Amino acid sequence: MKLVIATANPGKITEFEKLLAGHDISVTSLKDYPDMPEIIEDGATFLENALKKARVTSSFTGIASLAYDSGLEVDALDGGPGVMSARFAPTTEERNSKLLDLLRDVPDHLRTARFVCALALVRPDGFEWSAIGVSDGKIIHEPRGDGGFGYDPLFLYEPLGLTFAEIPLNIKNTISHRGKAMHAFKRAVESEGILG
Repeated sequence: MKLVIATANPGKITEFEKLLAGHDISVTSLKDYPDMPEIIEDGATFLENALKKARVTSSFTGIASLAYDSGLEVDALDGGPGVMSARFAPTTEERNSKLLDLLRDVPDHLRTARFVCALALVRPDGFEWSAIGVSDGKIIHEPRGDGGFGYDPLFLYEPLGLTFAEIPLNIKNTISHRGKAMHAFKRAVESEGILG
């Protein structure tokens, strides 16, 4: 069985390959399809964007496609930056600085937030499957930790008292939004045969 991951990010490709190890699945990615048209992520939700990427990729390649979209929702910002998380500012440093600036006068108890990951599988026969993974936390006042990426140094996972940038990767993969969505996919592959 072939599966194309709708990303060219080597780290994400490796992540999916590890998750699917032991299954008879040959994983490819957008790196293997240089003529693939650009997919504009213009959905109002993470799930809309993930489904769009999976549909376009499956249609173009003729192979089952798995895509995701994820980001940060902050309650004090009415759910922002949301689907604009990666485009909130030009660089990671600027995104984090902008987030802290917007929350400067927001008290701790109102700094609640969540990371959300929508994962979508689309097969050429029209079958579609999706899952949403969510991790709840709070936005702290200054970055902590050297691991992770993006907003991780600002996102406090309260049960451990650590930011996502401080949590070891093997633990983070079991509690993160992306980890939860990916494990739902793995369970569906094993118990429901969603890859056909």
